[in-house]
Amino acid sequence: MARYLVTGAAGFIGSVVAQGLLQQGHQVVGLDNLNDAYDPRLKTWRLERLSAQPGFSFARADISDPQDLERAWGGQTYAAVLNLAARAGVRPSMRDPMAYARANLIGALNVLDLCKRREVPKLVQASTSSLYGAHNPRPFREDADISRPLSPYAASKGAAELMCHSYHHLFGLNVTVLRYFTVFGPAGRPDMVIFRFVQWIHEGQPVVIYGDGNQERDFTYVQDIAEGTIAALRPTGFQVINLGSDRPTALSRVLSLLEAMIGRKAEVLTQPAAPGDVRATWADIQQAQQLLDWRPSTSLEDGLSACVAWYRQERDWARSIPTTD
Repeated sequence: MARYLVTGAAGFIGSVVAQGLLQQGHQVVGLDNLNDAYDPRLKTWRLERLSAQPGFSFARADISDPQDLERAWGGQTYAAVLNLAARAGVRPSMRDPMAYARANLIGALNVLDLCKRREVPKLVQASTSSLYGAHNPRPFREDADISRPLSPYAASKGAAELMCHSYHHLFGLNVTVLRYFTVFGPAGRPDMVIFRFVQWIHEGQPVVIYGDGNQERDFTYVQDIAEGTIAALRPTGFQVINLGSDRPTALSRVLSLLEAMIGRKAEVLTQPAAPGDVRATWADIQQAQQLLDWRPSTSLEDGLSACVAWYRQERDWARSIPTTD
């Protein structure tokens, strides 16, 4: 079996990807700086479950610091590196764009450079559907124009994609860039709409919606995303691949489904739409099907049900996780 390095291993997607690799019998070295971009208790919860698995080891490191990254890397050789460490989120990036540039661009550059120097044969780089902006026709294809990002978050991830291509061109590094579409699931990020809706409805708090509620997102279950990420370890040269559900859904429908599952009607507070948010996303996933033999298998309803079940199981502490902007 192979040894893999997963950055952002205590993160939402990174922890599920690491778990999937461990279940396949591989060794995983996880890196994370365990920052406080959102409540670190979620990261600790995920990391505790990974640390109980044979084949997993962890090092606390910040990929935006090249010396810290090299120290944590040590003398190991890896079959591939999966760079899932990032600062995520549109609205927070408008408040602190420098943090996003450090984590998402400088961090990716440090990972690329170390992959080059250590002759790693494969890099999987996480990116985002936010890159498609507001001007591209839907469904979004990978060859669409990404030159007009609407937020520092999207811009920083787009810059990382460009850097990945340059390292592929100059040094022959095998890179697959994955553009994730609105990932959700148990123990998800508390700044994202699913976690917030589940908590707010359970606790009788007003549900805040930015915009009119008719904006659509291509909600994609985290286990499907993890399977697609692991499938991207195959050699593909340089590729950019969408991972999404191909089933865009309005926020108002998500709210209605959760109200029915939880058995409680929500009080809705509407706020102006955030200037960095796109109106709608929709993934064209033909490339993922052709190159990775991947297609999502989890319905929105089943995924939401899993989120509700997790929250109820962990409610004693999950109810106190901050979910305000």
